Amino acid sequence: MSLLTAIRPAFGRSLHRLRRDLGFGVAGAAVQFVAWAVPMSVPWLIYEDTSALGEVMLALTLPLVVPALATPVLTRVQRWRFKALLDIEITGPKVAPRQLWYHLLAGPAVAWGGVLAVTMALVGLAAATVYIWIWGVPLSWRVEHVGYSTKAAYVTVGGVILLALAHALVGALARLDVRAATALLGPDPAKKLERRVEDLTESRAGAIDAADAERRRIERDLHDGAQQRLVSMAVNLGLAKATLTDLPDEARQVIEEAHHEAKGAIEELSALVRGLHPAVLDELGLDAALSGIAARAPLPVRLHVHVPERAAPTVEAVAYFVVSEALTNVAKHARAERADVTVVRTGDTLRVVIADDGDGGADAARGSGLTGLAKRVGSVDGTFGINSPSGGPTVITVELPCVL
Repeated sequence: MSLLTAIRPAFGRSLHRLRRDLGFGVAGAAVQFVAWAVPMSVPWLIYEDTSALGEVMLALTLPLVVPALATPVLTRVQRWRFKALLDIEITGPKVAPRQLWYHLLAGPAVAWGGVLAVTMALVGLAAATVYIWIWGVPLSWRVEHVGYSTKAAYVTVGGVILLALAHALVGALARLDVRAATALLGPDPAKKLERRVEDLTESRAGAIDAADAERRRIERDLHDGAQQRLVSMAVNLGLAKATLTDLPDEARQVIEEAHHEAKGAIEELSALVRGLHPAVLDELGLDAALSGIAARAPLPVRLHVHVPERAAPTVEAVAYFVVSEALTNVAKHARAERADVTVVRTGDTLRVVIADDGDGGADAARGSGLTGLAKRVGSVDGTFGINSPSGGPTVITVELPCVL
């Protein structure tokens, strides 16, 4: 493959970009010329009888006032230019203060840069083709000016360099124009970020709600399906143990063990179902649901709940699981004699405090079950804090937003 064949595609792409960027720049300069030239000509077209000072004042103010008033139209034209020539979609509000900065500063600056680039290109083209111009002059001139060929070579090289610089400047101006228009003619970055945060918050809330609904479905299926089958099996085994008295001792032993295992499985499944999503939480709220946890705890728990208005179901579920898991950890690891649970709603914040008089030394950073609690609280934008000095007491403080 020859060198010409290898470089032809790259040269073609470069030429295409040059034509595209040059056309884009010329169109932008035309828009800026209309936006500035028309108001600048008004003082001399309409106010011919005004004083020199009045004309100066009009010449200074109209180029600023007219683009400001025509901002919506100029913005639509510029957005169309970007879409039609570069296939770049710029959307945003119809009128915004930032748009005026583009029409007064960024756009004109890029347009004047385009004029400079075109001037450089024309001068460079004339210099690069200087030999053609020389052959058009009379022979007598060439005879009189000895050494013109060497000078023309220098001019040709300078023209080629000038063309390359013009090419680079055109591309740089196009990229600069895109960045300026995206920043000034597009949506406000702060508001765009706010909308993004709102969208992410909504999607996260939807995901949390979907996960919560799935947990409830699993709880319902376990309660109505597997749990009922186990209960039926335990009843049948109990009847068999009570009625089949003439069986050998080995068979009765097997039935009794099976009955005992079935009742144990029912208890474990009941605990699992309560852990997934207790029905009492939906029906009666946090006070009743947490009262059940406190009653089942293996140590005395003093419970205080003051929630005049219920929080979102997902938030209530998080509070329930935090208290349940925290009390489980207290019973397993703290060697505590008692625990206190306080749940209070203040405004739009649900505050949960779990305290115990155990040995202390709990640390969420060590990867214990407290890490899972912190993640569960963080899933609804809540805050999780723990104070557990060595020797106790341990106090877990959780604050949850009542509305997602």
